[in-house]
Amino acid sequence: MNMMIPKVELHVHLDGSVRLSTLAELTGLSLEEVQNQAVTSSSCQNLEEYLTRFSLPISVMQTKENLRRIARELGEDLMKDHVLYAEVRFFPLAHTKEGLEPEEVILSILEGFQEVEIPIHLILCMMRNESLEKNVEVIHLAKRFLNKGVVGLDLAGDEENYETSLFQDLFHFIHTLNIPFTIHAGEMASAESVISAIQFGTSRIGHGVRSSSSDKALELLKEKQILLEICPTSNIQTKAVKNIKEHPIWKFYQMGIPVCINTDNRTVSFTDLEKEYRLLSTHFPFTLEDFCQMNQMAVASSFASEEEKRSVNATLEQYLKQFKEWR
Repeated sequence: MNMMIPKVELHVHLDGSVRLSTLAELTGLSLEEVQNQAVTSSSCQNLEEYLTRFSLPISVMQTKENLRRIARELGEDLMKDHVLYAEVRFFPLAHTKEGLEPEEVILSILEGFQEVEIPIHLILCMMRNESLEKNVEVIHLAKRFLNKGVVGLDLAGDEENYETSLFQDLFHFIHTLNIPFTIHAGEMASAESVISAIQFGTSRIGHGVRSSSSDKALELLKEKQILLEICPTSNIQTKAVKNIKEHPIWKFYQMGIPVCINTDNRTVSFTDLEKEYRLLSTHFPFTLEDFCQMNQMAVASSFASEEEKRSVNATLEQYLKQFKEWR
């Protein structure tokens, strides 16, 4: 199956997607050294070990120039992957170690995105292991830049040790500010994490693979049509699922739960969307029409403007029409 189809990516982390060649240049390390530090190994045991791969890229993402360059290069990589629209997420306060203000961090990244020809917006991450004060600061940043390059919020980080249910007050505050949000849930923690996220009013969930073990979670996802941002390779590497054959994406899709396909971290997971689609098409009976439908699901649940949604959907529909005529 030809995987050079137009795509949407809603779950990709900026700091997990820095080009290896750029990391080598900015750190002065060899490509081999950079790869050893920034790409997860096949023996990765869990999410905690996976997250250690972010230290090196974050260390160089502390200047306006580097942030702008890294954002532009990710935009270029997305275009090569035939992405029509993307939402890129990151924790802005991680990039203030050398004196940048959070606003400067956000603006530098947005400048990089503006140098490419597809719409790319930011989702600002709150972190489970950070203080309430820092996460509230991220919320205020999202409100300030909302619809000015930033389209929403996320809660990311150590899900096992910081339960989703602990963050109810944060999401109540976010609701009062009318900021769209997604939540990492059901990746390493149980389906209860997903149920909590749904109760907070999320329209999307990052990963959510552990939902497959709970009838209640599955029913809620289907009933409320909550999109699962699925990242197959990453899910295997972090041991969220044992192997690709046991990944629940086919089960979700067959049940009528909205799903979309994402990379999570292009560098850390050493992947792109072409690889993800091929992986899924090898192990499950997905058709090209299915993949196009998943991208339409992604558009519907994206934080894009209505104009952007119409434009992306028009391209997806045109591609599918041409494919059917050719077939």
